[in-house]
Amino acid sequence: MKSTLNSFLYWRLSGFYFFYFASLGALIPYWSLYLKDIGFSVREISELMALILLTKIIAPNVWGWIADHTGQRMLIVRLGSFFAAFIFAAVFFTTNYWWIALVMLSFSFFWNAALPQFEATTLQHLDNQPHRYSSIRLWGSVGFIIAVASLGYVLQYNSITLLPVSIFVFMLGIFIMSLFVPEKAAGHIHIGHIHLKEIIFRPEVLALIAVCFLSQASHGAYYTFYSLYMEGYGYSRSVIGQLWALGVIVEVLVFIFMYRLVPLLGLRKLFLLTFILTAIRWALIATFADNMGIMLFAQTLHAASFGIFHAVAIQLFHQHFSGKHAGKGQAIYSSVSFGAGGAFGTYLSGILWESSSPESTFWLSAVMAVMAFFVVLRWIKVEN
Repeated sequence: MKSTLNSFLYWRLSGFYFFYFASLGALIPYWSLYLKDIGFSVREISELMALILLTKIIAPNVWGWIADHTGQRMLIVRLGSFFAAFIFAAVFFTTNYWWIALVMLSFSFFWNAALPQFEATTLQHLDNQPHRYSSIRLWGSVGFIIAVASLGYVLQYNSITLLPVSIFVFMLGIFIMSLFVPEKAAGHIHIGHIHLKEIIFRPEVLALIAVCFLSQASHGAYYTFYSLYMEGYGYSRSVIGQLWALGVIVEVLVFIFMYRLVPLLGLRKLFLLTFILTAIRWALIATFADNMGIMLFAQTLHAASFGIFHAVAIQLFHQHFSGKHAGKGQAIYSSVSFGAGGAFGTYLSGILWESSSPESTFWLSAVMAVMAFFVVLRWIKVEN
């Protein structure tokens, strides 16, 4: 690690990831419970959660274009982090549906601007050792674990109205950490003659985009309704928080050892393994939710469904989108997968939950993971 960046910079980069994913660890598992507590229906909850993801379709691309043309990635990260925290504070004013919808739409437009540009900055600091990315990113997972586990315990014995306060504090932490990370310009890679459209319309890149969409669409039910789903089977909020934390603990282990797994198995084989295990995970949750032992095992598969997936995807996008296209590449990854894919999966899950059954949402997730497997098998050939 020290051959690429000094330890002080390592911790500044890691600190940003810590607070960013701590805010995610407060928002994703518990926000649906908060919205239910203040009186919203399942359909309204799915709509509100989808708004966060919809802005991720647009915001990263807008900010990515600006960043790649100005070279001021960290300025965008700082502005996005500040306005996200400032706007989110408006949730304390009223619980009116349209007000909450406006706040979620507005704050997430800025919140979703920060991460893709920070990812590009981190990879540029790593220079010729992108496989070391995971050792920095794992601190985001640590932040998620601490947030989700501690809030699960706190919300078990206290009012869930503490949740918005916790999220706001984490967002302030994101902004503060962004102030300490220096800018890192892209290397002088002569790709000026290659247009962005030429890269996007390569068959292997289109396949990668489709796979990322399907992967995060398959997570829509999990990220939005898993806590509600498990509550329906009698699990307490503290236990649900521990289940979320377990999933991210194994994710951390993957990030620690990812730099060994990539040379050993290659990116393509890891991708294929990811989607086999992801489909198994959703099928287990759909079928055996009342079995604590099987649910513990299903959560360990988060190591594949997110940990391996993200580490492989981030490297593949970095390979295809470099130099002046680096920021746009990370923006496309974020908007297509976590944005469009996540929004599609979330909204569809809300419809299925009410029209069919909660279990059917996870069966749909399993089907989408299987589809992603066959796209990788057919069109993605890279081995390292």
